[in-house]
Amino acid sequence: MSLNKALSPDGKLFTIEIKGKFDFNLVQSFRSAYADVGTGVPKVIIDLRETEYMDSSALGMLLNMKKSLGDSVSGIHIANCRPQIKKILQISRFDKKFDID
Repeated sequence: MSLNKALSPDGKLFTIEIKGKFDFNLVQSFRSAYADVGTGVPKVIIDLRETEYMDSSALGMLLNMKKSLGDSVSGIHIANCRPQIKKILQISRFDKKFDID
């Protein structure tokens, strides 16, 4: 499991990629990944392309991020979900809180 973060060259898109398991072991690194996101970044993308597993602590981390960033970003987009991950997000009604594809 690993986590990578990147800011687009124009500074308008901040991406966090999660590889492997998105679980309690990533709490500190996930929190520190978005800690520096300021008001200049209009959109945050959580890329789950290589995420194989997600548990309830990952859902909590996403909610905490949304609460922490608040209105400082224009949106948080959860992208590239595998079918089983997307199903977890939909069952948890995260499609009402986040843009998901």
